[in-house]
Amino acid sequence: MVAAALWGATGCGPSASAAHPTSTTAAAGAPRPVPLGHGSKVPYDFNGDGHPDLVLNDLVKADSYGDDAGIAVVYGTAGRGLDPTTRQILTTRRNAAPVGGRPPATFDAEASCDLDGDGFADLIVTTDPPYDGIGRPPVPLQILFGGPGGLTGRAVVLKIPEQARFGNDWPDHPVCGDFDGDGATDLAVTATGGRVSFLRGPFSRTGAPRAAGASLPGGGPVLAAPEPRADVNGDGYDDLVVRASAAPGAASRLLLGGPNGPARPGGRYTAPRVAPLPAVRLPGPGPAPVTDVLQLADFTGDKVPDVVVRTHRGEARDLVTLYAGTKGGGWDTKPLVGFTTAGWG
Repeated sequence: MVAAALWGATGCGPSASAAHPTSTTAAAGAPRPVPLGHGSKVPYDFNGDGHPDLVLNDLVKADSYGDDAGIAVVYGTAGRGLDPTTRQILTTRRNAAPVGGRPPATFDAEASCDLDGDGFADLIVTTDPPYDGIGRPPVPLQILFGGPGGLTGRAVVLKIPEQARFGNDWPDHPVCGDFDGDGATDLAVTATGGRVSFLRGPFSRTGAPRAAGASLPGGGPVLAAPEPRADVNGDGYDDLVVRASAAPGAASRLLLGGPNGPARPGGRYTAPRVAPLPAVRLPGPGPAPVTDVLQLADFTGDKVPDVVVRTHRGEARDLVTLYAGTKGGGWDTKPLVGFTTAGWG
Protein backbone atom coordinates (compact mmCIF):
# COMPACT_ATOMS: atom_id res chain seq x y z
CA MET A 1 0.00 0.00 0.00
CA VAL A 2 1.12 3.49 -0.70
CA ALA A 3 2.86 4.72 2.38
CA ALA A 4 1.97 8.37 2.66
CA ALA A 5 -0.99 9.86 4.55
CA LEU A 6 -2.40 6.76 6.23
CA TRP A 7 -1.91 7.89 9.86
CA GLY A 8 -1.50 4.30 11.03
CA ALA A 9 -4.96 3.31 9.81
CA THR A 10 -4.28 0.45 7.39
CA GLY A 11 -6.81 -2.31 7.93
CA CYS A 12 -8.90 -0.32 10.37
CA GLY A 13 -12.44 0.88 10.05
CA PRO A 14 -15.96 -0.39 10.55
CA SER A 15 -17.26 -3.81 9.65
CA ALA A 16 -19.37 -2.17 6.97
CA SER A 17 -22.79 -2.42 8.53
CA ALA A 18 -25.77 -0.06 8.38
CA ALA A 19 -25.11 3.08 6.43
CA HIS A 20 -27.13 4.89 3.83
CA PRO A 21 -26.50 4.12 0.19
CA THR A 22 -25.38 6.93 -2.08
CA SER A 23 -26.54 7.84 -5.54
CA THR A 24 -22.92 8.31 -6.64
CA THR A 25 -22.16 4.64 -6.01
CA ALA A 26 -21.90 2.84 -9.34
CA ALA A 27 -19.59 0.95 -11.61
CA ALA A 28 -17.48 3.60 -13.31
CA GLY A 29 -17.84 3.85 -17.07
CA ALA A 30 -15.19 3.54 -19.75
CA PRO A 31 -11.97 5.42 -18.93
CA ARG A 32 -11.67 8.98 -20.16
CA PRO A 33 -8.43 10.77 -21.07
CA VAL A 34 -6.40 12.18 -18.21
CA PRO A 35 -6.61 16.01 -18.13
CA LEU A 36 -3.34 17.68 -19.06
CA GLY A 37 -1.66 19.56 -16.22
CA HIS A 38 1.19 22.04 -16.02
CA GLY A 39 2.82 20.97 -12.75
CA SER A 40 2.01 21.63 -9.11
CA LYS A 41 3.29 21.07 -5.59
CA VAL A 42 0.23 19.07 -4.53
CA PRO A 43 1.14 15.61 -3.16
CA TYR A 44 -0.02 12.64 -5.26
CA ASP A 45 -0.71 14.92 -8.24
CA PHE A 46 0.66 12.76 -11.06
CA ASN A 47 -0.68 14.93 -13.92
CA GLY A 48 0.12 18.24 -12.25
CA ASP A 49 -3.36 19.79 -12.50
CA GLY A 50 -3.49 20.83 -8.85
CA HIS A 51 -5.75 17.98 -7.66
CA PRO A 52 -4.45 14.98 -5.66
CA ASP A 53 -4.97 11.58 -7.25
CA LEU A 54 -5.79 8.20 -5.67
CA VAL A 55 -3.75 5.01 -5.95
CA LEU A 56 -5.48 1.64 -5.59
CA ASN A 57 -3.37 -1.49 -5.18
CA ASP A 58 -6.30 -3.87 -4.77
CA LEU A 59 -8.93 -4.28 -7.48
CA VAL A 60 -11.82 -6.67 -7.86
CA LYS A 61 -10.87 -9.82 -9.79
CA ALA A 62 -13.33 -11.91 -11.76
CA ASP A 63 -11.41 -15.04 -10.73
CA SER A 64 -9.82 -15.19 -7.27
CA TYR A 65 -7.16 -17.51 -8.72
CA GLY A 66 -6.40 -15.19 -11.61
CA ASP A 67 -3.54 -12.78 -12.07
CA ASP A 68 -3.33 -9.52 -10.16
CA ALA A 69 -5.50 -6.92 -11.90
CA GLY A 70 -2.82 -4.22 -11.54
CA ILE A 71 -2.59 -0.79 -9.91
CA ALA A 72 -5.36 1.74 -10.57
CA VAL A 73 -4.84 5.51 -10.49
CA VAL A 74 -8.03 7.56 -10.16
CA TYR A 75 -7.43 11.19 -11.03
CA GLY A 76 -8.62 14.09 -8.95
CA THR A 77 -10.98 16.76 -10.17
CA ALA A 78 -12.61 19.98 -9.01
CA GLY A 79 -15.98 19.57 -7.34
CA ARG A 80 -16.44 15.95 -6.24
CA GLY A 81 -12.72 15.39 -5.61
CA LEU A 82 -12.28 12.17 -7.63
CA ASP A 83 -13.53 11.06 -11.02
CA PRO A 84 -13.48 7.25 -11.34
CA THR A 85 -13.94 7.50 -15.11
CA THR A 86 -10.62 9.33 -15.34
CA ARG A 87 -8.31 6.49 -14.47
CA GLN A 88 -5.33 4.44 -15.56
CA ILE A 89 -4.54 0.78 -14.94
CA LEU A 90 -0.85 0.02 -14.52
CA THR A 91 0.31 -3.57 -15.09
CA THR A 92 3.63 -5.39 -15.08
CA ARG A 93 3.24 -6.19 -18.79
CA ARG A 94 2.70 -2.58 -19.87
CA ASN A 95 4.45 -0.53 -17.22
CA ALA A 96 7.07 -2.49 -15.25
CA ALA A 97 10.74 -2.47 -16.18
CA PRO A 98 11.91 -5.97 -17.13
CA VAL A 99 14.71 -7.46 -15.03
CA GLY A 100 16.97 -10.00 -16.65
CA GLY A 101 14.82 -9.80 -19.75
CA ARG A 102 11.66 -10.82 -17.89
CA PRO A 103 8.87 -8.78 -16.31
CA PRO A 104 8.59 -8.94 -12.51
CA ALA A 105 5.90 -11.12 -10.98
CA THR A 106 4.24 -8.44 -8.85
CA PHE A 107 3.60 -4.70 -9.05
CA ASP A 108 2.43 -2.85 -5.91
CA ALA A 109 2.47 0.87 -5.18
CA GLU A 110 4.50 1.87 -2.14
CA ALA A 111 5.02 5.64 -2.03
CA SER A 112 4.56 8.81 -4.04
CA CYS A 113 6.53 12.04 -4.27
CA ASP A 114 8.14 14.30 -6.87
CA LEU A 115 11.55 12.65 -7.10
CA ASP A 116 12.91 14.61 -10.07
CA GLY A 117 11.50 17.98 -9.02
CA ASP A 118 9.57 18.68 -12.23
CA GLY A 119 6.21 19.46 -10.57
CA PHE A 120 4.63 16.07 -11.27
CA ALA A 121 4.36 13.42 -8.56
CA ASP A 122 6.05 10.08 -9.24
CA LEU A 123 5.10 6.60 -8.02
CA ILE A 124 7.46 4.12 -6.35
CA VAL A 125 6.38 0.52 -6.77
CA THR A 126 7.74 -2.72 -5.38
CA THR A 127 8.15 -5.80 -7.56
CA ASP A 128 9.37 -9.38 -7.33
CA PRO A 129 12.12 -9.56 -9.96
CA PRO A 130 13.71 -12.86 -10.99
CA TYR A 131 16.36 -13.98 -8.48
CA ASP A 132 18.15 -17.31 -8.14
CA GLY A 133 18.97 -16.85 -4.47
CA ILE A 134 22.71 -16.48 -5.04
CA GLY A 135 24.47 -13.30 -3.96
CA ARG A 136 22.94 -9.89 -3.49
CA PRO A 137 19.37 -9.73 -4.87
CA PRO A 138 18.37 -7.14 -7.47
CA VAL A 139 16.63 -3.98 -6.31
CA PRO A 140 12.88 -4.68 -6.40
CA LEU A 141 11.82 -1.01 -6.32
CA GLN A 142 10.89 0.82 -9.52
CA ILE A 143 9.84 4.39 -10.33
CA LEU A 144 7.03 5.51 -12.64
CA PHE A 145 7.44 9.19 -13.45
CA GLY A 146 4.51 11.58 -13.66
CA GLY A 147 3.94 14.16 -16.37
CA PRO A 148 1.25 16.31 -18.01
CA GLY A 149 -0.68 13.15 -18.98
CA GLY A 150 -0.20 11.40 -15.64
CA LEU A 151 1.79 8.21 -15.13
CA THR A 152 2.73 6.94 -18.56
CA GLY A 153 5.33 4.67 -20.10
CA ARG A 154 7.54 2.14 -18.37
CA ALA A 155 9.07 2.32 -14.94
CA VAL A 156 12.79 2.38 -14.29
CA VAL A 157 14.55 0.37 -11.62
CA LEU A 158 15.59 2.46 -8.60
CA LYS A 159 19.39 2.62 -8.59
CA ILE A 160 20.89 2.13 -5.13
CA PRO A 161 24.67 2.67 -5.28
CA GLU A 162 26.71 -0.20 -3.92
CA GLN A 163 28.07 1.82 -1.01
CA ALA A 164 24.52 2.60 0.17
CA ARG A 165 23.44 -1.05 0.33
CA PHE A 166 24.16 -3.30 3.30
CA GLY A 167 23.72 -7.07 3.44
CA ASN A 168 21.54 -9.20 1.19
CA ASP A 169 18.03 -8.23 2.29
CA TRP A 170 15.66 -6.89 -0.33
CA PRO A 171 15.52 -3.07 -0.17
CA ASP A 172 11.98 -2.26 0.92
CA HIS A 173 9.61 0.25 2.56
CA PRO A 174 10.62 3.35 0.57
CA VAL A 175 9.85 6.64 2.33
CA CYS A 176 10.00 10.06 0.68
CA GLY A 177 11.19 13.17 2.47
CA ASP A 178 13.60 16.06 2.40
CA PHE A 179 15.72 14.48 5.11
CA ASP A 180 18.80 16.66 4.53
CA GLY A 181 16.91 19.96 4.20
CA ASP A 182 18.27 20.98 0.78
CA GLY A 183 14.82 21.35 -0.84
CA ALA A 184 15.01 18.19 -2.97
CA THR A 185 13.06 15.01 -2.24
CA ASP A 186 15.14 12.09 -0.95
CA LEU A 187 14.37 8.42 -0.41
CA ALA A 188 15.05 6.15 2.55
CA VAL A 189 14.77 2.36 2.15
CA THR A 190 15.52 -0.58 4.41
CA ALA A 191 18.80 -2.50 4.42
CA THR A 192 20.01 -5.55 6.34
CA GLY A 193 20.62 -5.39 10.07
CA GLY A 194 18.36 -2.44 10.79
CA ARG A 195 20.28 -0.06 8.57
CA VAL A 196 18.85 2.57 6.20
CA SER A 197 19.92 3.29 2.63
CA PHE A 198 19.68 7.09 2.34
CA LEU A 199 19.44 8.32 -1.26
CA ARG A 200 19.75 12.06 -1.84
CA GLY A 201 17.52 13.69 -4.44
CA PRO A 202 16.76 14.92 -6.96
CA PHE A 203 16.66 11.69 -8.96
CA SER A 204 17.42 11.33 -12.64
CA ARG A 205 14.97 9.81 -15.10
CA THR A 206 17.18 6.69 -15.06
CA GLY A 207 16.29 6.16 -11.38
CA ALA A 208 19.63 7.31 -9.97
CA PRO A 209 19.90 9.55 -6.87
CA ARG A 210 22.05 12.66 -6.90
CA ALA A 211 24.27 11.12 -4.25
CA ALA A 212 24.38 8.36 -1.64
CA GLY A 213 26.85 7.47 1.07
CA ALA A 214 27.19 4.48 3.34
CA SER A 215 24.01 3.10 4.88
CA LEU A 216 22.91 4.64 8.16
CA PRO A 217 22.38 2.82 11.49
CA GLY A 218 19.27 3.02 13.65
CA GLY A 219 16.66 1.71 11.23
CA GLY A 220 14.46 -1.36 11.45
CA PRO A 221 12.30 -3.79 9.50
CA VAL A 222 9.63 -1.21 8.57
CA LEU A 223 10.05 2.45 7.65
CA ALA A 224 7.27 5.02 7.36
CA ALA A 225 6.68 8.75 7.12
CA PRO A 226 5.40 10.68 10.16
CA GLU A 227 1.88 12.06 9.84
CA PRO A 228 0.46 14.59 9.34
CA ARG A 229 3.77 16.53 9.12
CA ALA A 230 6.97 15.00 7.80
CA ASP A 231 9.06 17.42 9.92
CA VAL A 232 7.92 16.41 13.39
CA ASN A 233 10.02 18.85 15.43
CA GLY A 234 9.96 21.78 12.98
CA ASP A 235 13.73 22.03 12.53
CA GLY A 236 13.61 22.14 8.72
CA TYR A 237 14.49 18.49 8.16
CA ASP A 238 11.94 15.77 7.43
CA ASP A 239 11.99 12.81 9.82
CA LEU A 240 11.61 9.04 9.51
CA VAL A 241 9.51 6.57 11.51
CA VAL A 242 11.00 3.17 12.32
CA ARG A 243 8.48 0.46 13.23
CA ALA A 244 9.14 -2.89 14.87
CA SER A 245 6.76 -4.59 12.42
CA ALA A 246 4.01 -3.85 9.92
CA ALA A 247 1.31 -4.87 12.42
CA PRO A 248 -1.12 -2.12 13.49
CA GLY A 249 0.01 -0.55 16.75
CA ALA A 250 3.59 -1.85 16.48
CA ALA A 251 6.13 0.04 18.58
CA SER A 252 7.56 2.99 16.65
CA ARG A 253 10.36 5.49 17.09
CA LEU A 254 11.77 8.45 15.22
CA LEU A 255 14.96 9.03 13.32
CA LEU A 256 15.40 12.78 13.00
CA GLY A 257 16.60 14.30 9.75
CA GLY A 258 19.65 16.51 9.46
CA PRO A 259 22.44 17.44 7.03
CA ASN A 260 23.57 13.81 7.04
CA GLY A 261 20.08 12.41 6.56
CA PRO A 262 17.78 10.59 9.03
CA ALA A 263 20.47 9.58 11.49
CA ARG A 264 19.63 11.09 14.92
CA PRO A 265 17.54 9.17 17.46
CA GLY A 266 14.31 11.04 18.14
CA GLY A 267 12.55 8.96 20.76
CA ARG A 268 9.21 7.20 20.75
CA TYR A 269 6.65 7.99 18.06
CA THR A 270 2.88 7.64 18.32
CA ALA A 271 0.84 8.05 15.16
CA PRO A 272 -2.27 10.23 15.39
CA ARG A 273 -5.56 8.39 15.17
CA VAL A 274 -8.02 8.72 12.33
CA ALA A 275 -11.45 9.93 13.44
CA PRO A 276 -14.12 7.18 13.47
CA LEU A 277 -15.33 6.48 9.96
CA PRO A 278 -18.92 6.35 8.77
CA ALA A 279 -20.12 2.77 8.38
CA VAL A 280 -20.19 1.53 4.79
CA ARG A 281 -22.74 -1.01 3.56
CA LEU A 282 -21.68 -3.69 1.09
CA PRO A 283 -24.73 -5.84 0.32
CA GLY A 284 -24.46 -9.49 -0.56
CA PRO A 285 -23.78 -12.86 1.04
CA GLY A 286 -20.54 -14.00 2.58
CA PRO A 287 -18.32 -13.01 5.49
CA ALA A 288 -18.43 -9.57 7.06
CA PRO A 289 -16.77 -7.01 4.79
CA VAL A 290 -13.63 -5.15 5.83
CA THR A 291 -12.98 -1.43 5.44
CA ASP A 292 -9.44 -0.09 4.91
CA VAL A 293 -8.31 3.52 4.89
CA LEU A 294 -6.56 4.17 1.58
CA GLN A 295 -5.58 7.82 1.65
CA LEU A 296 -5.96 11.04 3.59
CA ALA A 297 -5.63 14.14 1.43
CA ASP A 298 -7.39 17.39 0.61
CA PHE A 299 -9.33 16.16 -2.42
CA THR A 300 -11.91 18.97 -2.23
CA GLY A 301 -9.50 21.92 -2.03
CA ASP A 302 -10.87 23.36 1.22
CA LYS A 303 -7.61 22.88 3.21
CA VAL A 304 -9.23 20.12 5.29
CA PRO A 305 -8.06 16.50 4.88
CA ASP A 306 -10.61 14.12 3.35
CA VAL A 307 -10.54 10.33 3.56
CA VAL A 308 -10.88 7.56 0.97
CA VAL A 309 -11.79 4.06 2.17
CA ARG A 310 -12.23 0.71 0.41
CA THR A 311 -14.78 -1.75 1.72
CA HIS A 312 -14.37 -5.25 0.33
CA ARG A 313 -15.51 -8.81 0.79
CA GLY A 314 -12.62 -10.97 -0.36
CA GLU A 315 -11.57 -10.24 -3.94
CA ALA A 316 -15.02 -10.44 -5.52
CA ARG A 317 -16.75 -7.22 -4.36
CA ASP A 318 -15.63 -3.79 -3.30
CA LEU A 319 -16.78 -0.21 -2.78
CA VAL A 320 -14.44 2.79 -2.75
CA THR A 321 -15.85 5.90 -1.08
CA LEU A 322 -14.58 9.44 -0.55
CA TYR A 323 -15.77 11.31 2.55
CA ALA A 324 -15.18 15.03 2.97
CA GLY A 325 -13.40 16.10 6.13
CA THR A 326 -14.93 18.56 8.58
CA LYS A 327 -13.14 21.34 10.39
CA GLY A 328 -13.87 19.57 13.66
CA GLY A 329 -11.65 16.66 12.60
CA GLY A 330 -14.35 14.20 11.54
CA TRP A 331 -16.04 13.27 8.28
CA ASP A 332 -19.32 14.09 6.56
CA THR A 333 -21.62 11.09 6.77
CA LYS A 334 -22.67 11.30 3.12
CA PRO A 335 -19.89 10.30 0.72
CA LEU A 336 -18.97 12.59 -2.13
CA VAL A 337 -18.07 9.72 -4.46
CA GLY A 338 -18.59 5.97 -4.40
CA PHE A 339 -17.60 3.39 -7.01
CA THR A 340 -16.57 -0.22 -7.48
CA THR A 341 -13.44 -1.40 -9.27
CA ALA A 342 -15.25 -4.42 -10.76
CA GLY A 343 -14.38 -4.77 -14.43
CA TRP A 344 -11.31 -2.55 -14.25
CA GLY A 345 -8.71 -5.29 -14.63
